[in-house]
Amino acid sequence: MGLHPAVAAVRLGVRRALAGADPGETVVVACSGGADSLALLSATVFEGRKAGLRVIGATVDHGLQEGSAEHAAHVVAQMAQLGVDETASARVQVDPDGIGFEAAARRARYAVLEQLREHFGAVRVLLGHTRDDQAETVLLGLARGSGGRSIAGMRRSFDHYVRPLLDVARADTVAACLAEDIAFWDDPHNSDPGFARVRVRQRVLPVLEDELGPGIAATLARTADQVRADVEALDALAATSYDALADADGLPLSGLGELLPAIATRVLRLAALDAGALDAELFHVHVTALQRLATGAISGEVQLPGHLTAYRDGSHLRFRPTSVAG
Repeated sequence: MGLHPAVAAVRLGVRRALAGADPGETVVVACSGGADSLALLSATVFEGRKAGLRVIGATVDHGLQEGSAEHAAHVVAQMAQLGVDETASARVQVDPDGIGFEAAARRARYAVLEQLREHFGAVRVLLGHTRDDQAETVLLGLARGSGGRSIAGMRRSFDHYVRPLLDVARADTVAACLAEDIAFWDDPHNSDPGFARVRVRQRVLPVLEDELGPGIAATLARTADQVRADVEALDALAATSYDALADADGLPLSGLGELLPAIATRVLRLAALDAGALDAELFHVHVTALQRLATGAISGEVQLPGHLTAYRDGSHLRFRPTSVAG
């Protein structure tokens, strides 16, 4: 029998993601024990061995479910069985801190993955998001009215992180695990309708498939790629404008007013990030408030994620750490 098509699809995505890596380099694969990440891990071990790479399997215990420590230990054993060169496990403290458990868990997870990447000297960290995850992200972005950046979905790569499976359907990761006799875990959170993403997965996408025809997930993912190209072009123009405008006193309001709105809002976002705002939590509503503050539509201050405050100071927009009431 030949190679199962689902296994081939996952391996192709991984092969492309590892292109350019030199023999002896290290890659980390984030693994939850679900079908997506286990299929990714198995393919990375296969492709990494051919490329002479060192593969580290890493699992993060968020401590949000009973028995999570035992589950993490099981995943570690499973990763070792699949042939990784080394395993790593970390438990994190998830503090919602007004942003909700999903966002807080994501922030804690990426923080520990970055620590592991640095510890192992890894050139890449591979994440198991699939085409279906991308489609759900696009729909959630549309529902929030968050603009082009949200509709562009998840990036295929950023910093040291890569998503090799954005062209692979979730059904294919399940099929790949079944074909390779890999037992996978179904996270109860993935079927909890209390989460908006689960409702999109279980209710919204099936209705769209029924009413508009099959292939909606692939179409939404393709839309994300197209919008992403436009967003990145505008971001590049905004970065050039920001570098030209910003000075030691902050961001000059006169120069900001001369920019097209699509560039001006991006310049404001860059200024906030440069001052210490948290990228993953800086949303459209924050940038809109910054724009209103910069144009004088509102007065006072704007609070930003990352304990940062924006304010007008004469001819400039400036930032300072948010004061904590004693």
